[in-house]
Amino acid sequence: MLLTGHGRVLVEIARNPDARIRDISPVVGLTERTVQGIVADLESAGYLTRTRIGRRNRYTVNPDSQFRLRNQDGWPVGPLLNLLASMADGEAPGLPQPRTDPSVVSVTRP
Repeated sequence: MLLTGHGRVLVEIARNPDARIRDISPVVGLTERTVQGIVADLESAGYLTRTRIGRRNRYTVNPDSQFRLRNQDGWPVGPLLNLLASMADGEAPGLPQPRTDPSVVSVTRP
């Protein structure tokens, strides 16, 4: 996979901030307990803010938080999350859409 579990959860929260852990879990293909741990990690790292509304949590992505890798130092996560979320929603103009048959892979070489 290109994105880690943390990346997949962050993209899903960017797409649907009202989603519950149990809603996120099947979308990203991880257990609820794993998603809960990832959300806690993302919150403690400053990528998410959790707000309690009644009996539910609402998650807000902090788009100005920055990548932590040295070669991406200073880059905010917001633009990448917007792109990935719009691709997941099928709204990214000019970008190729995912294949319907995941078993078919084509690679072109120069």
